[in-house]
Amino acid sequence: MFEIRIICDPTDANRITTDRGRTFATSPARRLASRTPGKERLYFTAEHRPDDTRLWPSPEASYAKAPSVISEIGWTARHVRDALDSANPDQARVFWLRKAALLDRIALADERNGARGDALEAAIQAAHRFRVYDSRGDSRYHGHPHDPDSDTAFLNPRGYVRQEYALWIGKQ
Repeated sequence: MFEIRIICDPTDANRITTDRGRTFATSPARRLASRTPGKERLYFTAEHRPDDTRLWPSPEASYAKAPSVISEIGWTARHVRDALDSANPDQARVFWLRKAALLDRIALADERNGARGDALEAAIQAAHRFRVYDSRGDSRYHGHPHDPDSDTAFLNPRGYVRQEYALWIGKQ
C-alpha cells in the first residue's frame, strides 16, 4: 500500500479522481487546500490492481497451435531482417509478435520448472517492444479486447502478446 498526492487545478480534480481507478485500487480522494494558490491537493491510499488473468487468453489457449520452441528459435533467427524492413510492416509485426511469444513461452517453461534466469525479464521487454510497435498507429493490431495503448496492455504486456498471438495464429 502507498499514498499518492496530486496537486492540480480544481477543474481537473474530478477527472483525476475518476481516472485513477484504471491503474490502481484506491480509496476515495481526500481533498485539501493546497499551499499553492489556486490549486487543490488530492490524497489517495492506493494498491496496484491485481493482475487479472481472466482479462487475457491463457498461455495454453494462446500457444496451443504454436510451433515448437526450437522451431520458433530457428524461425526468429532466419527472419530477424524482417523486423528492420520498414517496407513491409506486416512482416515486421509478425517477427516482433513471434519473438515476444517465443520469449514468453520460454519464461513460462522456466516458471513451471522453477528455473531462475533472465527469461522473464527478456519476455517482459520483448512484450513491451511488441506493444509499443503496435501502438505506433500504422500497425495491424487486432486490439480485441485490449488495444496496445490500454492500461491493461501496459500493465500486462505478456497478456497482450498472448491475445495478439492467439488471434494471429488462429488466422494461419
